[in-house]
Amino acid sequence: MSTAPVAEFRRVAVDDPLVEPLLRELTHEYVTRYGPEAHREMSRYPGEAFAEPHGVLLLLLEDGEPVAGGAYKRYDGRTAEVKRMWTHSAHRRRGLARRVLAELERTAAAAGYARVYLTTGPRQPEARGLYLAAGYTPLFDVTADPLTIGPLPFEKDLPVLARTP
Repeated sequence: MSTAPVAEFRRVAVDDPLVEPLLRELTHEYVTRYGPEAHREMSRYPGEAFAEPHGVLLLLLEDGEPVAGGAYKRYDGRTAEVKRMWTHSAHRRRGLARRVLAELERTAAAAGYARVYLTTGPRQPEARGLYLAAGYTPLFDVTADPLTIGPLPFEKDLPVLARTP
């Protein structure tokens, strides 16, 4: 009889060894879809941008191994910007990204943010679908060819929660 894996969210720093699969696979995805210049996206923000109190980097671990993750950073005084959404290539189509996104939203609301903002690339239809299904409002014409728009922006209001100390 097999048992379900033990799943937990863990807040980590960008330089934690558990983050390596996220960075490696995201870089590969970006370069595959957008070309070599996409390397810049992965180094655009310093690690501190995703550190508390203004940001967070979360990994979803199963039996101690990273299977999905994501981060947010401060966009402005009331808005968290989601970045680095990732699901391990061996664990896709299981709803893990949706779980990570929900946890990022919960964490951002607890940190005092009232809104989430994010962008995804025009060659990432699965991400676009995730954000639409998760209740995000597209800030672009959804009937237009995504390749004519560039980055696709979304926003979502968060519930007001008591701030976590």
